[in-house]
Amino acid sequence: MNADQGLFVPLVLGILEGLTEFLPVSSTGHLLLAGHFFGLTQPATFIVLIQLGAILAVVTVYFAKIGLLIRDALTGKKEAWQFALSVILACFPAVIAGVLLREYIQGELWESATLICWTLLIGGVILLIVDRLPLQPKYDDIYRFPWHLALIVGLFQMISLIPGVSRSGSTVVGGMLFGASKRAAAEFTFFIALPIMVGAFGYDLYKSRDMIDGSIAISVAIGFAAAFVVGALVVRYLLNFVSRYGFAPFAWWRILVGAAGLVAIYAFGR
Repeated sequence: MNADQGLFVPLVLGILEGLTEFLPVSSTGHLLLAGHFFGLTQPATFIVLIQLGAILAVVTVYFAKIGLLIRDALTGKKEAWQFALSVILACFPAVIAGVLLREYIQGELWESATLICWTLLIGGVILLIVDRLPLQPKYDDIYRFPWHLALIVGLFQMISLIPGVSRSGSTVVGGMLFGASKRAAAEFTFFIALPIMVGAFGYDLYKSRDMIDGSIAISVAIGFAAAFVVGALVVRYLLNFVSRYGFAPFAWWRILVGAAGLVAIYAFGR
């Protein structure tokens, strides 16, 4: 963190993380572009660690449902175990790929603003097309997702390891293409984010333990808190927004940001 920036940068990045983590616009892509174009930079570890703040926002909003699921699983109810299996299947591909490719992703891929802008732009076009397809949803209850749908969503989530693709965007597209309703596809991303991001937090914290000093810890705490508060607001209202307006507004935002970034890179050498 630059000394002259004080606590401003982690606060802004935390707010940006909370706003974008659950929207299909790529939170990591936005954070990295904020660093590339506006100088709002933090270590790669910071980006991973503050994401847990937004993820824990899901726990606060869905606390009652999560508690009921745990109770039902402990009492042996089939639906609860089926849902747990779906979450595990959806997380498995990204976990394996994330562990194996961590250094490459956080190194070469995260440093390419051009790649991020292109993935934002192309992903926006894909999201816009899928949002407008005359799909006939077969699954509107995430607790009854069949195992094959959960695994397909997991494979789409694995693609989101490429910065700019968006974890929620890729899983929403995968879910909708294979039978989930818009609302169910969005809600399922909340639950599969929990184990993925908690695991990423723990793994990155362990791998970067020697690089975390007092200043970075303060920055992470501020970004974490901001992401948590803003993320909770987004989770609370996102599903109703999606049910009413679909994903087109987010698709157009991706296209706008990606196109603007590419113009800055190719025309002005940024």
